[in-house]
Amino acid sequence: MSSVKSRLSGLLGHFNGPPSPNFEHRINNHTLSPTFFLPRAAAIEPNAEAIYHVTANNKILRRTYGEAADRARGLAYYLKKHAYSRVGIVCPNTPAFLESIFGIAAAGAVNVAVNYRLKADDVAYILGHADAQVLIVDEEFLPLLENYRSQYPHIPIIVDTDTDATEGELTGPFDDAILEGLKHDLETGSHGWEGLEMQAADEEATLALAYTSGTTARPKGVEFNHRGCYLATLGNIIESGLNYHKGRARYLWTLPMFHAMGWTFPWAVTAVRGTHYCLRKIDYPEIWRLLKEEQVTHFNAAPTVNTLLCNAKEAEKLPEPVRVTVAASPPTPHLFEQMTDLNLHPVHVYGMTETYGPITKGYQLPEWDTIDLKEKYKKMARQGHGFITSLPARVIKTEVPEGTITDVSRNGQEIGEIVFIGNICARGYYKDPEATRKLFAGGVLHSGDLAVWHPDGAIQILDRAKDIIISGGENISSVALESMLVTHPGILEAGVVSVPDSHWGERPKAFITVKEGTSLEGSEVINWARNVSGISKFMIPREVEVVTELPKTSTGKIRKNILRDWVKGQKEV
Repeated sequence: MSSVKSRLSGLLGHFNGPPSPNFEHRINNHTLSPTFFLPRAAAIEPNAEAIYHVTANNKILRRTYGEAADRARGLAYYLKKHAYSRVGIVCPNTPAFLESIFGIAAAGAVNVAVNYRLKADDVAYILGHADAQVLIVDEEFLPLLENYRSQYPHIPIIVDTDTDATEGELTGPFDDAILEGLKHDLETGSHGWEGLEMQAADEEATLALAYTSGTTARPKGVEFNHRGCYLATLGNIIESGLNYHKGRARYLWTLPMFHAMGWTFPWAVTAVRGTHYCLRKIDYPEIWRLLKEEQVTHFNAAPTVNTLLCNAKEAEKLPEPVRVTVAASPPTPHLFEQMTDLNLHPVHVYGMTETYGPITKGYQLPEWDTIDLKEKYKKMARQGHGFITSLPARVIKTEVPEGTITDVSRNGQEIGEIVFIGNICARGYYKDPEATRKLFAGGVLHSGDLAVWHPDGAIQILDRAKDIIISGGENISSVALESMLVTHPGILEAGVVSVPDSHWGERPKAFITVKEGTSLEGSEVINWARNVSGISKFMIPREVEVVTELPKTSTGKIRKNILRDWVKGQKEV
């Protein structure tokens, strides 16, 4: 009779099979790249509507996934034919921009999308710094490139005319490039998507350079790799609920595609075979038209865009809920209340260019439905917890040597800096090892944002380190004070910075805009803050100035550096 040991060994042999020392089993692994989502969508639903767009020649363009995939493929083969490996994009939210994102990556090239709201000098710097070899430019923004063209006259420019035509006299060089690429594929064996990089040869390779806005220094090029973009995309599909709706997702492009690659939503919407509603510029009546007539289901926007949208004369409660992913600057509880009343349901996320856009979410819990509404909206305004494809966000002490990583207490009181680790932290800054070293000092990605950590693990931003106002020993969060000021029934937006004070060292000054049809004096706001609002005495602004418009970045953040210049008397007339 055989021993128990020998019988078990024989049994395991049936499961394990004969030994294969030279066999490498890799069928359960593939490189990750979000480029794959477009040919996949076209293969599954080629006739599904991929793009809706009102063109520059004021025509409604509707394009299927089959058509969009063919155009991206044509662009990819054009770039491969000419051996372009770095491609700049200077376009608004157009079909050409969307198709270029996929076509550039499919050619194995790097995408350099530029903020067209920057100064011409910064645009020239970015394209030069990124080593762009060819540019795809919307016709409207050709004048922005005069500085760049004088420095780099040899760099070819492919102009997109943004019309509804794909052939004939209304087409432009961008359409010609696509046709040339399709012809090149035909002449070289008709390999189609199989001849392109649907999956990256190296998932750690750079897919895009996403440049920071450069409001106080030269823009920095954040290196996005294929793997990070893929995982951030999956995170946004889940966290923004792109596949949770009746019928197909209809996503409205209010967020600039150039900003952190549109927070990865060009890939995310495509992955669920949703319709991209491209929008050349922010136009509140047009946004409301699309919300009502086209039954848009999702859009992303900064708090300032949502504030102006909620206060537009066209605003009215929508019959079906719309999911609105809100980020770029800390929103106020008051804004979330306004949005919810219009059936615009906030998905509150937080992130930065260095984290592919969103990396945390303020999860709304069922038990919040039983608490006071004002308290519920306060909880909704927290930045929350790390994404499903990330690791938990942390808040660390700041009064320690560089590189020392010590968590603050989770008591909602101790202030520290938000830091990140995990899959959706970008690789670093292109050609800037010192800035990269500082970004990752101590083995974490530093945000520069100050926050508290609540007992439930949620983080809540108080301010950027440079924007905290210290008055008589008290720390005043400009973000918190702005949130309080906008509860005044006549105030539309508020921006707060410090001003010198002979007694307290510094005090807050508020710049405000008022709602349409409202007349308001700064002294009235101060009286309201002192006698009605419940704002703590030490936080009451010393001055309130009414302005017609607050200075903002391209993503809707209030430019505090400009407000500080205004305080010094450097306001532009």
